[in-house]
Amino acid sequence: MTSQTTVDKVPEGVRPAETAPAKGLRGHPWLTLFAVAIGVMMVALDGTIVAIANPAILKDLGASLADVQWITNGYLLALAVTLITAGKLGDRFGHRQTFLIGVTGFALASGAIGLSDAIAPVIGFRVLQGLFGALLMPAALGLLRATFPAEKLNMAIGIWGMVIGASTAGGPILGGVLVEHVNWQSVFFINVPVGAIALLLGLFILRDHRAENAPRSFDIPGILLLSGAMFALVWPLIKAGEWGWGSPGTLGWLAGSMALFALFAWWETRVAEPLIPLRLFRSVPVSAGTVLMVLMAFAFMGGLFFVTFYLANVHGMSAIDSGLHLLPLTGMMIVSSPLAGALITRFGPRVPLVGGMVSTAVAMFGMTTLTTDTGTLQMSLWFALLGFGLAPVMVGATEVIVGNAPLELSGVAGGLQQAAMQVGGSLGTAVLGAVMSAKVNADLAGNWTDAGLPQLPPQHLDQAKESVEVGVAPVGAGTPPPVAAKIAEVAHDTFMSGMVLAFTVAGIVAVAAAAVSLFTKRGANAEAGAGAAHI
Repeated sequence: MTSQTTVDKVPEGVRPAETAPAKGLRGHPWLTLFAVAIGVMMVALDGTIVAIANPAILKDLGASLADVQWITNGYLLALAVTLITAGKLGDRFGHRQTFLIGVTGFALASGAIGLSDAIAPVIGFRVLQGLFGALLMPAALGLLRATFPAEKLNMAIGIWGMVIGASTAGGPILGGVLVEHVNWQSVFFINVPVGAIALLLGLFILRDHRAENAPRSFDIPGILLLSGAMFALVWPLIKAGEWGWGSPGTLGWLAGSMALFALFAWWETRVAEPLIPLRLFRSVPVSAGTVLMVLMAFAFMGGLFFVTFYLANVHGMSAIDSGLHLLPLTGMMIVSSPLAGALITRFGPRVPLVGGMVSTAVAMFGMTTLTTDTGTLQMSLWFALLGFGLAPVMVGATEVIVGNAPLELSGVAGGLQQAAMQVGGSLGTAVLGAVMSAKVNADLAGNWTDAGLPQLPPQHLDQAKESVEVGVAPVGAGTPPPVAAKIAEVAHDTFMSGMVLAFTVAGIVAVAAAAVSLFTKRGANAEAGAGAAHI
């Protein structure tokens, strides 16, 4: 009778062996969190630290601007295209193995970049970084979901989100220090010891968890269709600034993406073990959480893109100073992420998510008041409010997506969450970049004339617009100081008008995200994780 009672306590869909209490180091929930956080930190840091190294890479390797853009774009494409498939690999073969392979491959690819002496291998190894990073991120969430009991899961995800936020925002600071005082290669070499630490911790601490009904086969056509659809979506977002939003190339790629997504959805209804069972989206909270992640990343990544130009080119700050001015954002995310996890555990995700997106919207609208001479205190206020608003969204939306998915799809759900962030960030950067470009194109010529500056030939005006779009004053060599000062004033004022409009759009998107948050709820399947784990 006693043994029967024990079996009755095993969560549905989990092998009984996996619910045994963790003994020693292996499988300990908080040590598991520490181990996966090291690996996640490495990937999140790499998302922003490399941008600081790009100018030095361009100069040292004799690369073109397009080559350097591919250092970022190749990584982004590889990550976005393969995240969901990588999550499926974790569900099939185990999240522990997938995580360890991801950590090892990411660290080795990073070291190979640092040893490269030409731009082509740098780009190639960045693509490999993206592929291995895609293995690592969903596996980390899968491990947390399977290791932590439901009442502790939100706190764990809160700390996980804190690590991602702090690493993302801290990238420019660390990158600036390394590039200025060591070399650009050190930005990549730093991942090697971090990856080694994550690997050793993972080998001794991580415990594999697999659902009893985990997938046994692969949906190869589904993988190809989804990968093609994601590529066809992200690629024109990257190239839209160059091609134009109304160009045949942009519209053709986007139309092709929609067609591939439709074909993928049709195929998933025909296969026995689909890559993404469409029943997953019958859950309103999962669908709402996915849309929320897209909208949040749109507003955050798109807005942050212009903040860096504002600090560096309008205020003339160094990379280190720019990073230090973003510390209120980083610090608030570090403080409020665990707090958000506790609030979500106690009250559910809906109210914290709505409040977080409202705070984000207020911060975005507040940043429309920034000017060319705004002081540090006012900037810090809006940056801190932005960090305060983002933390519950990072934590809550992750819990909504992963917690409402069946345990056997936790890797796919983690990949979906990360893919939504990548698509949202790409979309935000592209759309808000187009908003900035349109505003500069509309205002620069008039502002230039109104300032009494000599009219520019069309080709020079186009070059001036490209500079002003990133806050750089197009001052030629030998320009008299009074004229240079007037050009800088016109350039910065025009940039600010574009940035204000971009932040207004971001604020509107954040309001829409707050409305979407009303459809979220606590993870219905969270109890199917480590129901019998002891902390």
